[in-house]
Amino acid sequence: MEVRFAKVKAGHDKNHIYMIKEEMGEYVFLVNGKTKCLINPRKKAKKHVQIIKHLPDQITKHFLEETEISDSMTAKALQEYEIINKTRKNRNQED
Repeated sequence: MEVRFAKVKAGHDKNHIYMIKEEMGEYVFLVNGKTKCLINPRKKAKKHVQIIKHLPDQITKHFLEETEISDSMTAKALQEYEIINKTRKNRNQED
């Protein structure tokens, strides 16, 4: 299963990171496992999100090991991605 994350570029949830549950035409359906769950995803126009193309292996492995995605798994993976991303930014600022 391919897992893709996206960063919102516009709206009240600007700069939030979500997992893409589904694509339909010009829209994507986003989940974060907390406020936007798998049964009630956030509908967003593709032009208002930036797809994150390169996810760390430790994030994608969570989803490879499981047959079915859950809200708790999604929330944990997004939280882990945020930590990795902050660490990477801090290292770049120190250089």
